Amino acid sequence: MGEFDLIARYFTRPARKAALGVGDDCALLAPAPGMQLAVSSDMLVEGRHFFADVSPEALGHKALAVNLSDLAACGARPLAFTLALALPRVDEPWLAAFARGLLRLADAHGCELVGGDTTRGPLNICITVFGEVHAGQALLRSGARAGDDLYVSGTLGDARLALEALLGRIRLPAATLARARERLERPTPRVALGLALRGIASSAMDVSDGLLGDLGHILKASGAGACVDASITTNLIAACAYPESAGGPFDPELIHQCTLAGGDDYELLFTAPPALRDAVAAAAQASGTPVTRIGRIEAQPGLRLVDAQGQAVAHGYASFDHFR
Repeated sequence: MGEFDLIARYFTRPARKAALGVGDDCALLAPAPGMQLAVSSDMLVEGRHFFADVSPEALGHKALAVNLSDLAACGARPLAFTLALALPRVDEPWLAAFARGLLRLADAHGCELVGGDTTRGPLNICITVFGEVHAGQALLRSGARAGDDLYVSGTLGDARLALEALLGRIRLPAATLARARERLERPTPRVALGLALRGIASSAMDVSDGLLGDLGHILKASGAGACVDASITTNLIAACAYPESAGGPFDPELIHQCTLAGGDDYELLFTAPPALRDAVAAAAQASGTPVTRIGRIEAQPGLRLVDAQGQAVAHGYASFDHFR
């Protein structure tokens, strides 16, 4: 099978929203009047971002999910995406499963594939996603203000727990590993929550490299500090609640590492004024997404971690860095 046959069979579909889709030198997008384009790119590399034995259907899902998560953090509605795919060889069953996982998630969010590129090489997936947001309403990292509440959606740390087990550093019950691996390989982009938080959240970003590291980006952009209650974040790892994990192998330091610096969570981290707590709760309910208040923004720069009694917790957790 040649390159263009591959594209035609697995990745060409009629354009529904785009003015022009797959098949020309460029795709053409037409945002609605009064809208701005939100654009983000993410790359997944075998051996760096995923294991060689990952299900191709799960990989297709994750490749798009991590990009949709960026749109969610911006409060943007998905429009379209492009796919650049390097393959070591043409493997039709693998391609069929990859395309199935990719396009199922795309259809769920009304985000159509409008172009891209394919080549031979080590397995590498690069997606650029396009969304739209009303001018002036995008959620940014730079809006956090002293006194704002600090929230995170969903659960934290299970993806990192799965990674530790798959690398052989810890042992998990088979059922616990299967559930945690699902969080690692099939993250849920919080698009509906991001849309619901427009006009409510003062700042936002997605948690991809670890809670504390990503919070640091908000603090730097906003010129602020924060206090995080580690006794709350510790309880956000779902694995501890699994029946098969009761009395299981989790020590506190492992849980702190996974929840505070684990990465691959793809939850939304955001801030909002205390006066809007009811609005935050309504946005969470409307989007079907649980959110937890984990701390507050402070005027003094820096990041403080405290326990349930408000006492300082020493930490040296390092979030993921591609070049460390």
